[in-house]
Amino acid sequence: MKALIVGGSGFLGRTLARRCLAAGYEVAATCLTRPGEIAGVTWSPLDVRRQEEVRTLISSLRPELIINTAYRQTDWTTTAVGAANVALAASVVDARLVQVSSDAVFSGAGVRYDETCVPDPITPYGAAKAAAETAAIAISPTAVIVRTSLIIGDGESSHEARVHALATRRSSGVLFADDVRCPVHVADLAAALLELAVSEHRGVHHVAGADAVSRYELGLLIAQRDGLDGGLLPTGRRADTGLPGPLDVRLECAMTQRRLRTRLRGAREFLG
Repeated sequence: MKALIVGGSGFLGRTLARRCLAAGYEVAATCLTRPGEIAGVTWSPLDVRRQEEVRTLISSLRPELIINTAYRQTDWTTTAVGAANVALAASVVDARLVQVSSDAVFSGAGVRYDETCVPDPITPYGAAKAAAETAAIAISPTAVIVRTSLIIGDGESSHEARVHALATRRSSGVLFADDVRCPVHVADLAAALLELAVSEHRGVHHVAGADAVSRYELGLLIAQRDGLDGGLLPTGRRADTGLPGPLDVRLECAMTQRRLRTRLRGAREFLG
């Protein structure tokens, strides 16, 4: 199997690349601002916003599997148009496409969302991810769309770095006690993505953790695991700030979990 990880130098992308190598795949990956450093991976610079650049690279590599993890929260073109460019190029070489999406496609008004729920984003990033989903399915009807939540690792994620910075007073801000998500461990997410990639399934799947926790509770769990003083973590309510974005979004993963061998652990387990 020849696999291409678009956005391979990112947190999830690096984990996917290593897992693909361990599975015996021939692995290629792309990077934009950070060069890749995983031995055994063929690295190529790529700006997904440039359609011709994407088409040329994918046509030359001719991968059988493409997993697109590339996004920028503040950049519609990278997140939405870039996903369409990858889907178009994947269709030309008849590659299996897996598009990574987000719980940001939901407003939070419904709180619990299963795989049949229609996106109703209330932020530009959520709208870009919803557009990316639509483009991927329209261009490549056999594509897999994987919506996920906050991605946590063993110290490498941005969420963990923020908790450390807040607990050691190297950064200001608060962790919201009313902002609820279903964090997933990056290893579980990567394993699930590859399972779905080689399966017969298509369409929308939810891959998130089993526990719904607030960003503040998540911070406390990270602090406890890492020997930090959780009492130093500042907390507040997002509802009091006027910041745009959903409050409570819980991805229901029952249908997807039935299709997986990988067990989607909750944050209280994998950070316990």
